[in-house]
Amino acid sequence: MKTESSATERPAIAVSTADGTPYGTTDGSADRPPADSPDSTPAGISRTGGYGTLLAALGVVAFSLTFPATAWGLEGFGPWALVAVRSVLAALIAGACLLALRVPPPARRHWAGLAVVAAGVVVGFPLLTTLALRTSTTAHAAVVVGLLPLTTALLSALRMGTRPSRTFWAAALAGAAAVVAFTVQQSGGALTTADLYLFGALLVCAAGYTEGGRLARVVPGWQVIGWALVFCLPLTVPAAVLALAHEGARLTAHSVAGLLWVAAGSQFLGLVVWYRGMAAIGIPKASQLQLAQPLLTLVWSVLLLGEHLTPAAPLTAAAVLVCIAVTQRARG
Repeated sequence: MKTESSATERPAIAVSTADGTPYGTTDGSADRPPADSPDSTPAGISRTGGYGTLLAALGVVAFSLTFPATAWGLEGFGPWALVAVRSVLAALIAGACLLALRVPPPARRHWAGLAVVAAGVVVGFPLLTTLALRTSTTAHAAVVVGLLPLTTALLSALRMGTRPSRTFWAAALAGAAAVVAFTVQQSGGALTTADLYLFGALLVCAAGYTEGGRLARVVPGWQVIGWALVFCLPLTVPAAVLALAHEGARLTAHSVAGLLWVAAGSQFLGLVVWYRGMAAIGIPKASQLQLAQPLLTLVWSVLLLGEHLTPAAPLTAAAVLVCIAVTQRARG
């Protein structure tokens, strides 16, 4: 869920979403997709200002609902069935958009990169976070996964060969320390299985974001996630059939709403408005909006799930937000 899914760097690429791919260019400016793609701003509307900010904000709201929606989905689906069915539904939506716009298949040289995106964003992150949410609260997961922007930035620096400043590394390590301390304190002094799932989700998703950011220099971002979803269909369709046969399903208002949201809202449509907004206002401004995502998830966990927050949760989320903000200004 995403949490599903928020870090950018000017000299390299690392723009993420709780459950989507990054989008950017090596100089820190947003890619400018073709005018006929869903990433482009409609004719007659400025690519800057309030319109782009609104779209980017809608994307952040969509991603912040991923973990609560996953918790709802788990009320009626097993973790494997929820992830597989979610991916199939998102792929059908993405495939319909690609077909309607007559988007040609990606060049063969991009297939390896799309496989990394699929493994990290389509399969790895949703599966590991869903398994974690069987025993972890959404508030706890939101704080841990709030480290994703920094994790993505670190992997991006390694992948792209950039050299961030000492201030960047200090802020990244401080954010990591805050999350680790919170996790250990909340787990009674030892990491739980759910925590291991969440830390694994951070790594695989950051890898998918980094590779997706590299591809987004030459392919519009929505097409990166769209083709990654479609290419997973030979795996996700039989997985959905087997998982439903083994785990079963209990259709309730919550479980159906949760499934539909993580499939349509988190894994595809949220990414479309996010990329369009980012193209309109630029990566630096858009990324500042996404810093609020973990805090929004904490709010949803209280309003939608009735969870009770410990004082450490919002304090740690705020500390991570500050660390991310420092890295935004210290890269280079």
